[in-house]
Amino acid sequence: MSGRLQGKRIILTGGVANIGKEAAKAFVREGARVVIGDLNEKAGAAVAAELGQAAHFIAVDVTKEESVRNLIEKGAAWLGGLDVLVQNAGLQHSGKVTDFDAARWDALFAVNARAHFFGAKHAVPHLRKAGKGSIVNTASLAGQRGGPGMTAYSASKGAVIAFGTALAMELARDNIRVNTICPGWVDTPFNQPAIDFMGGRGTQEEVVRQIVPLGRQAVPTEIAPLFVYLASDESSYMTAQALTVDGGVYN
Repeated sequence: MSGRLQGKRIILTGGVANIGKEAAKAFVREGARVVIGDLNEKAGAAVAAELGQAAHFIAVDVTKEESVRNLIEKGAAWLGGLDVLVQNAGLQHSGKVTDFDAARWDALFAVNARAHFFGAKHAVPHLRKAGKGSIVNTASLAGQRGGPGMTAYSASKGAVIAFGTALAMELARDNIRVNTICPGWVDTPFNQPAIDFMGGRGTQEEVVRQIVPLGRQAVPTEIAPLFVYLASDESSYMTAQALTVDGGVYN
């Protein structure tokens, strides 16, 4: 541990698997205390137990404002305040626009976009009380550059990017920074709907080799360090940015 986040109080949604779990582990390694919010109570409790006394789990349904408010209020109480909000909960659906239904569209926006509004709304008073803070939102390369079968997912992640930019301008005078992480292809089960739409793992891997200059997918441990940087005071002059980690696709 190098202590880059020593004393930081962090609430993290979507922290029980994949990128979110690696971010939670990195936060604790760097000296932070972390409240993990997720819908999966069994997995959340297991991750908190794995991380030890520096971590605590609170169940949350990010599609419901009252549930998010409960996470923020109880999380800030357990932490003794709040310095960083990391919003990483996400949902993936893929399909041709002509085959897509309104329910799946709405579900994507409820988890991927509207939840960020709920989190920010209830976290900002705590960050103001702390005198400064950082909000880190997770979008996707798909929110910057979409593809076939990704219209709804891309739209929801594009909304996260736009929301983050506007919120950064709104909160700058409060010394609260807002930045967005946009991963490209990361080898996790989260992307299975997109892989299925593309025709399976083999086809997806061939597409990755063709379009990603580095010729491969990332793994979650390659994304987690960016969460640490944005949560730390090392990024104190960075706000309103959408940082892409995609192996060179978006250039």
